[in-house]
Amino acid sequence: MRVRARRVRRSAPRRRGRGGEAGFTLVEMLVVITIIGLIMGLVGPRVLNYLSDSRVKTAKIQIQSFASALDLFYLDAGRFPSNGEGLDALVRPVSGISAWNGPYLKGGTVPSDPWGHPYLYRFPGDRGGYEVRSLGSDGQEGGTGTAADIASGQD
Repeated sequence: MRVRARRVRRSAPRRRGRGGEAGFTLVEMLVVITIIGLIMGLVGPRVLNYLSDSRVKTAKIQIQSFASALDLFYLDAGRFPSNGEGLDALVRPVSGISAWNGPYLKGGTVPSDPWGHPYLYRFPGDRGGYEVRSLGSDGQEGGTGTAADIASGQD
């Protein structure tokens, strides 16, 4: 008698239905996008506020740097730069002053304010002495918030 070897049939792996496939559903993606939007709505304004505050602080620090440079210029020249000479007198020699020991600002250039506008210099200023002023984010006289003017002698 002959014994036949029985063939064992392996069944093909069962396929899962659409619900078992890997990946995210549209609803899951919408929930994640909504959560990210809510977080950005809460955090975004605070980050932008910190950015505008840092620009105001940068302008105040630069104005203090100008004040120190102007004081050094005064010690060397015996006077402050005229309105015509302006802040450029801190980086380029002024005619008629033999004791000029500049440049009094690092980099040899007068920087712009954090909003890209030039600083204004006036001698004599409103409070006597000199005045260095940034016109703020709007580049116009006056204003409030980050658009407000920032001048030497202000806290």
